[in-house]
Formats: sequence, C-alpha cells, structure tokens
Amino acid sequence: MSEIDRRKFLKAGLTAAAAATAAGCTTSANSGNNLFAPKGQKSVMGLVVPPMETVRVGFIGVGERGVGAVKHFCNIDGVEIKAICDTDRQVLDRAVDLVVAADLPKPAAYGKDEHAYRDLLERDDIDIVIISTPWRWHTPMSVETMLSGKHAMVEVPAALTLDEAWQLVNTAEQTQKNCMMLENVCYGRDELMALNMVRMGLFGDLLHGEASYIHELRWQMKELNRKTGSWRTKWHALRDANLYPTHGLGPVAQYMNINRGDRFDYLTSMSSPALGRAAYAEREFPADHPRNKLDYIAGDINTSLIKTVQGRTIMVQHDTTTPRPYTRHNHIQGTNGAFAGFPNRIALEEGGRKSYHEWDYDMDYWYGKYDHPLWRRMGKEAERNGGHGGMDFLMFWRMVYCLRNGQPLDQDVYDAAAWSVVTPLSEASVKDRGNSKDFPDFTRGVWKTATPLGVVS
Repeated sequence: MSEIDRRKFLKAGLTAAAAATAAGCTTSANSGNNLFAPKGQKSVMGLVVPPMETVRVGFIGVGERGVGAVKHFCNIDGVEIKAICDTDRQVLDRAVDLVVAADLPKPAAYGKDEHAYRDLLERDDIDIVIISTPWRWHTPMSVETMLSGKHAMVEVPAALTLDEAWQLVNTAEQTQKNCMMLENVCYGRDELMALNMVRMGLFGDLLHGEASYIHELRWQMKELNRKTGSWRTKWHALRDANLYPTHGLGPVAQYMNINRGDRFDYLTSMSSPALGRAAYAEREFPADHPRNKLDYIAGDINTSLIKTVQGRTIMVQHDTTTPRPYTRHNHIQGTNGAFAGFPNRIALEEGGRKSYHEWDYDMDYWYGKYDHPLWRRMGKEAERNGGHGGMDFLMFWRMVYCLRNGQPLDQDVYDAAAWSVVTPLSEASVKDRGNSKDFPDFTRGVWKTATPLGVVS
C-alpha cells in the first residue's frame, strides 16, 4: 500500500472509529447480538497470521504499566523495538533510555500531543502495538491500530461499553488482525497449573467458579497529576459497577472454555453502599480539595453472578476500597473437587492426599505433578525477568513465540470483548435492581464448534 493510500485508509478508519465510539456512549447495555457479520468480515477465532522472523514493536503509553512492557521486550529474542509514544516527556524519555541501556537501537519517540500515537501508527515498520494508556483510550487506539495494518495488544479492560466491544470485534474481523487483551493473570504459575489440572479432568465436570479483584487502592487517590490514580480515581465517581473484572475472570473463563464450547449467557449484579472513598478523602485531604468534591457512586463492593449457556455459574467481585488482604479468589469447583487461591489449596474426592473435608495447602506436591508445560519450560526465566511473579514476562514471551511460529494467540478479540463487558452489564444490572442482563454472542455462534486455544498442548 502506498503512503497516500495508507493515509487515506487510516483517515477513513479513524472517522468510522470516532463515530462508533460516540455512539457507544449512549447505547443500552442489552445491545443486539449482531449474529450476522457485516459483508466482507469473517471470524478471527483461531486466527493465524504468517510467521514473523522478527516481531517489530511499537508502544503507546509507557507510564506505570507500559514501562514494564518495554523492559520485558528488551529481554525477548526476535524482537525489535521501533517506536515509543507518550504525552508525558518524562516517562517517554525514561522508556527510550531503557532500550538504549539494553544495547538496542534507539527507538523513535512521539509525544507532541494526545494524538501523537497516530504518527506512530503511520509507520510501516511496526507489526504489533502495545497499548498501555488510561482506559478511555483503549478501544479507540486498538481500532486505529488494526485499521493501520498492525496487531493491537491492549491493556485491561479492552472496552468500556458494549458498542466499544462490538467495535473491536468488527474491526478485528474486517482487518483480520489480532486484538489481544493483555490479561497477564492468565500466565501466572498457579492459574496455569489450575488450567492444566482442569484440562486433565482432575476436578471432574466443572460447575462453578469464583473470581475477584480485591485490592485496596485508596492510596492511589493521592496520585493527583501523574500515575494511575490521577485518572482511575475519577471512575469511582462515574459508574456504579464492577470497574475492573478481568484479572480474576480471565483465568476462570479459560478453565471453562468460554467462547470455545461454552459462553457467558447473562449476568446479575449488586453493589454495596459507596462509603469508603468519600471517608478516605475527608480524612486525607483538605475540605476544599478536588478529591472531596467528587461524588463517589461506585459501591465499595460489587458482586456479580454470571450464568453460562452450559449452566455453570461464576461469582465475580470487585473491591478496591475496603481494608482487607489482596485476593483474586481463583476458585474452580467441579464434581470431583476444587482448587482455590489466596492461599492456594486443593480438595479432591478422588486423587487427593487427604479427605475432601480438609484443604491440602502443600502446593509443592501439586506443582511437581501438574505444573503447566509452559511454566516448566519458561518459569525460571519468567521469575528472573519479573513482572507480578513472572506472569508479565511470560505473557509477552508467549505472544512473541506465537507470532514467530505461526500459532494462534492464547487470547483473542472475543475474549477481550466478553471479559470486558462485565463492567457495562454490571452497571446496567445495578441500576435495574439486580435484574439480569444478557451477554452478546460476540463469536456469532462460532463458540459452539471452536476448540480451546492451545495454552496446553
């Protein structure tokens, strides 16, 4: 494609993306299922793209999360870091310096304004773009990335509305480009082991899962001009919902083969009173401080229940406000027993080392038998490189491996859409006295015949 044609294509795509994003702000939570793809689109389930000898990478956003991604890509073979974009010159320079310090070629830097990323997207020497920006940019940047002919790898959540989720799906199908949400928890050692045990049938037929993001983050309210709290705090004054569902839900969805043999059917949600943020602001800031002028409407604890088409249930919780220990629950229950996290424990009717009336907390035994093949191969390297115990590095390593070897990615755009829309669906259910809200079938029926992506092979 010539430079002129490529610019016209991107410009047209940006216009469509902007219109769809604007529409997404007003569409109801129970948008239609769009069971028939627009003409010219085809499914990207199991998408395989031509193997890349070298994966050429661009980064948009290199603050709290993005800088870690830059560090990891500096330590992955078969990668070239071509360009980095951020509107904050301080973090932009820091990321460029990291690449240079790793004895790698200096990448181009973009950051003149909030749309400088479009200059990065106009380059023809980038294959994938890592997007680690505030939430409101995730869908627009992912759509523009795919329309520019590149694969979009976007931080969580990938979409904030149902319309944005459909925008991601339709753009991926239109362009035949990957849109992978960077759900790093799917690559944690414990989550991978549980997935391996599920695939081996250790827990019997699956019945129920529990997922959460319980992480006290009130301290982020003191991040006023930069870092995550400078923009994330405001969401507690905008939506009463599960604001951040995917860390706990992603692994449970993979255990249950969601979108590949089963799918989310409907959701019901309730929120507790919203008390903790306002009390914290009153205690920690002057009375006339902007943090005391926000109306915090997000319930301190949101609990949602998901029913799948195959009849399974999943409890999903969100709480970043109350004082209690961190947990993602990571509970999977089957007819023969259960695995649960925080702390890790196992109970089995058959095949366990003690009665199922008592938890077995000795994980060394179970690691020895059921550690995931990917962790057995790369676990030590992942732990050495770090990133939430190694899960961040392993996620990026696996992504590059798949792209270089012509294999489908472990997470696709349908996962990104289904896991992310828990937020708008929970918001709609809370507003409607907990009445259930339907999940769209983002796969348009392909889930019935799709096989699980090969994290375990």
